Amino acid sequence: MKPAIDYYFAAQSPWAYLGHARFVAVAQAAQRPVRVMPADFGKVFAVSGGLPLGKRAPQRQAYRLLELRRFADHLGLPMHVQPTFFPVSGDDASRLIIAVDMAEGSDAALRLTGAVLAAVWAEQRDIADAGVLAELLSENDLPAERLAQSREEPAQQMYAQHTQSAIDAGVFGAPSYCVDGEIFWGQDRLDFLQRRLGRD
Repeated sequence: MKPAIDYYFAAQSPWAYLGHARFVAVAQAAQRPVRVMPADFGKVFAVSGGLPLGKRAPQRQAYRLLELRRFADHLGLPMHVQPTFFPVSGDDASRLIIAVDMAEGSDAALRLTGAVLAAVWAEQRDIADAGVLAELLSENDLPAERLAQSREEPAQQMYAQHTQSAIDAGVFGAPSYCVDGEIFWGQDRLDFLQRRLGRD
């Protein structure tokens, strides 16, 4: 089997939303398995020099909104660049994705990841709300009990492990796609990832 792609992301990342469907298509076309690895990027930023959005300079915050609009228009994706429920904690959604991954596998986890990202950026839903997470499970034909399992120790531990794995791999931003130790940071690097996979 070909080496897996490690997919590090934050469940509330707009850039992960913009790249998610294209990344899944790239991985499928290359017949590469994906390790779905939501991580706590607050902790990643703390050791890599990144700043939370609210602490960035006004110029950077303004340009971020401009780039989000540009990419959404370019990709033809629906997007509210300043959604109602943002900033929002992605921890519960991340652990839910992990619980689904542990029970149903990576394809189901990728499907739920896409739904979680779209919930924030296209549908203006609160992914920190347990009711919304339950709805997302139902809408994606996933068992309701995964929500309870996401609060249990195995999912909690795996979330911490993914976060540490991101730090150990040198990841500093979301999304990051890692192949054999090589990092591709950002949805605007998917073309480079595709070329890298094609060389194998």
